[in-house]
Amino acid sequence: MKKQIGLFEENSSNSSAPMAYKMRPTKLSDFYGQAQILRRLKSINYDKLPHIVFWGPPGCGKTTLANILAEEANLELYPFNAVLGGVNDLRKLIAEAINLKTLHGKTSVIFIDEIHRFNKAQQDALLPYLEKGDFILFGATTEYPQTSLNKAIISRVQVWGFEKLETEDIYKILKNAQNENQLNIEKEVIDYIANYSNGDARSALNSLELLANTQVDTASMSLDEIKDKIFNIQREYDKSSDRHYDVISAFIKSVRGSDVDAAILWLAVMLDGGEDPEFIARRLIILASEDIGNADPRGLQMATSSHYAVKNIGMPEARLILAQVTTYLSLAPKSNASYNAINSALEYVRSNPTVEVPTHLRNNHPDKRNYKYPHSFENHWTAQTYHPDQLTFFESSNLGYEKMQNDYLDKVRK
Repeated sequence: MKKQIGLFEENSSNSSAPMAYKMRPTKLSDFYGQAQILRRLKSINYDKLPHIVFWGPPGCGKTTLANILAEEANLELYPFNAVLGGVNDLRKLIAEAINLKTLHGKTSVIFIDEIHRFNKAQQDALLPYLEKGDFILFGATTEYPQTSLNKAIISRVQVWGFEKLETEDIYKILKNAQNENQLNIEKEVIDYIANYSNGDARSALNSLELLANTQVDTASMSLDEIKDKIFNIQREYDKSSDRHYDVISAFIKSVRGSDVDAAILWLAVMLDGGEDPEFIARRLIILASEDIGNADPRGLQMATSSHYAVKNIGMPEARLILAQVTTYLSLAPKSNASYNAINSALEYVRSNPTVEVPTHLRNNHPDKRNYKYPHSFENHWTAQTYHPDQLTFFESSNLGYEKMQNDYLDKVRK
């Protein structure tokens, strides 16, 4: 007779591994979602797999597909975690892969999870082997590869972009797990988990497992009671996860969009989750310059002052300072003119030969006698060439203090 534990039936095949691990598919026919990747696989040559970096959010199938591809191509797969191992550990793994190829003529796959955690030196250590094709590199990352990986690595790999899983795909994964583990769970609960897993299959399966292992009698509970008593205990704010980046993104965009209530809400979410208040203050300094600029120069003063105050006071009182500067910046007039100006100027500098300084502006040149000292003229201004091409990089928003500046310059120029 089988002993029931929670909603699981105990048998000899059960292991202590999490459900998300046990339910990981081992063949393409069982792989759900990522239709754009599956279409790409139809034309791939398994005899000549390229180096691939799988990029996408957590729980979308990156590691799973890497394992399946290695299996389909009949290749030995050596897993490596960039967080847990260093260069020496990696070199030992590479030596094993090269040895296998030398002795048996078999190519291996080295799969580096969280490859974005490698620093430049660690990434550079891979380059000579990738160049010679000593092994096939698979990497998985939640960070944008173009900024988290060296250009030398990017030029040698294909980047496959993964999306969050659709709710329908999450539902199929949950139903499959429910059937495999003989779980007696109502359809509306499965629907709820699928809808609120944010496209993360691992998170969805963890929620299902939590429900299956609970000592609470869920059969007699409503969906609202289940949500309140079971799922809400999972509410967390992981500063190393995608939610960290998603919430700060929503916060900054709310301030930029002048929605003060939304900005305060996301600030509360971060503070409640234990976010570093100095991190929030630093982001507000950037926003004050990027999105408000000279439309309200006091914004940058407020933001820098708040960072000083937050650093010296700490929580919980720091919440008051962050709330004050958040509301001020949310309600301030907005301008990204300075942000656009420096980006345009940098693009011009990088796409042209060296920009020469006009001779009358140089520090030591006979023509410097032709320089016109503005303070010697009425209103402390005179027409003069300050750069050779007379391009326009700064386009005022004509809002707030920037409008006052424009009015002043129009007046003195006339």
